[in-house]
Amino acid sequence: MSSLTSLPAHRLLSMLEARDVSSAEVVRAHLDRIERHDGALKAFTKVFAEQAMAQAHVVDDARMRGLTLGRLAGLPVSIKECLDVEGEITTIGVPKRNRPAARTDAAMVKLLKSEGAVIVGRTNLSQLMLFNESSNPVYGRTSHPMSLAHTPGGSSGGEAAAVGAGMSALGIGTDIGGSIRVPCHFCGIAGLKPTLDRWPMQGSASGIPGQEVIRAMCGPMARTVRDVVLAMKAFDPHAITALDGRVPPLPWADPDAVDVRSLRVGYYVDDGFVRPSRSVERALRTAVKALETQGVRMVEFRPPEINRAIAMYFAALSADGAQTMEKGTAGVPVEKPLRGLKVMATLPRVVREGLADVAGLLGEPLLETLLDNLGEKSVADLWALTAAMRSYRASVLESMREAGIDALITVPYATAPLPHGMSRNFVIAGSPAMLFNVLQMPAAIVPVTTVRVSETSRSPILGLLDRHAANVDRKSAGLPVGVQIAGRPWDEATVLALALALEEALATDPERPRLPLDGPIGTIRAVDDSEDEEDDSRDGTAGL
Repeated sequence: MSSLTSLPAHRLLSMLEARDVSSAEVVRAHLDRIERHDGALKAFTKVFAEQAMAQAHVVDDARMRGLTLGRLAGLPVSIKECLDVEGEITTIGVPKRNRPAARTDAAMVKLLKSEGAVIVGRTNLSQLMLFNESSNPVYGRTSHPMSLAHTPGGSSGGEAAAVGAGMSALGIGTDIGGSIRVPCHFCGIAGLKPTLDRWPMQGSASGIPGQEVIRAMCGPMARTVRDVVLAMKAFDPHAITALDGRVPPLPWADPDAVDVRSLRVGYYVDDGFVRPSRSVERALRTAVKALETQGVRMVEFRPPEINRAIAMYFAALSADGAQTMEKGTAGVPVEKPLRGLKVMATLPRVVREGLADVAGLLGEPLLETLLDNLGEKSVADLWALTAAMRSYRASVLESMREAGIDALITVPYATAPLPHGMSRNFVIAGSPAMLFNVLQMPAAIVPVTTVRVSETSRSPILGLLDRHAANVDRKSAGLPVGVQIAGRPWDEATVLALALALEEALATDPERPRLPLDGPIGTIRAVDDSEDEEDDSRDGTAGL
């Protein structure tokens, strides 16, 4: 029943509850698709086929007997490899990692099981979860479900690939700098990075343990925004708090109760770092227009001092001078994108400052910013950085309040999906996502469109990063592009209400990404609009 692998999770659950289909049938369909296609895709690090089928039969038996079942009962779900599973080693992509098999499940895994979800496997990630691809020396390289020449992103790229390829109905990833949102944007699926401490992180490994100025957050990755809402509503907040005391037992607000016509949403295209690709900018403007048709009041608004926020982001993550990264990868192969970050973070201060000066003279201000802020900090410097970041969060929320802004919409990443290997020396392209990790705000991804042939070039080329982005653009035709919607801390309801409205408005758009795939993987259809260059001006979006 291959069609079961293309249905949204909420539809599958309705069918399961009505007994139109059994969990065994749904799970088997997904396992069969994994078996057929994951050899090429390499999304999974381990598939729990036998255990998954056994659990599916348990759910079916309980449903037949009329027993009370969990909110996700019988649904096939995948989880990122960083989440502990009892009896399994969590490697985060490091060979011979000095860690025994987990003695218990991560809190997130316990919650899934308590609600009857059937875990079909764990998925691949970037080594130490610190770059925007999903490759490591333990499990190899994951490819994009629509193009085997491209990455699904990282670090939760295995999840995005599994969901996008129809191998999992719902995925759980983690996000410290776009690790959920960038893969969702790349793979044409929906996702959410919740407010920090909205979901539990107990039992989730970290590539830089102890770094807590910027902390990661679990979140759902799914076929539709409605599936993301389903995941967010599936767990009792009190049960989450019992598993991870950092999570407050706050009730969920229903996105369907939010009237989007009452909302005033700020939008901006360019955060001042890497200039967005033409396709990415068009996706944002398409989303703005679509939300306006839903009655949302859209206004141009950009949070203040984004350059300062991104500088603080890199300063925090490199505050130990990459010593933790060095220790975690000692004596093992290191992926090339990670090597570049490590080299920059471990340069002596005087060398780094000199290189920053040279970058400034050469007209490369972004490289200058990176070099100025990477590297080891004293305790006093780290405390000052922490205080500055807290002050910055308050200033952004105040600026939104003064402007009457309820939420923000912007691009998730500077380009469409990257060809394999092109995340190297391009980390700053993820700055649009990193901002909301600094701000600890919830942020969702909604698929919007696909790259047109006419959007595979950029002009003018302004420096090294633009040249790199141009190389990405040239190979991007036909691949998915999404937008990012963010809101105030703890206000997932508003974020998801806007995401639902946008999904609905774009439902019949022929260029909207059509994932998950139900047929072959690894092939894309480029949209040739060479005779359609005036489309944007005709429909009024060009002036937004």
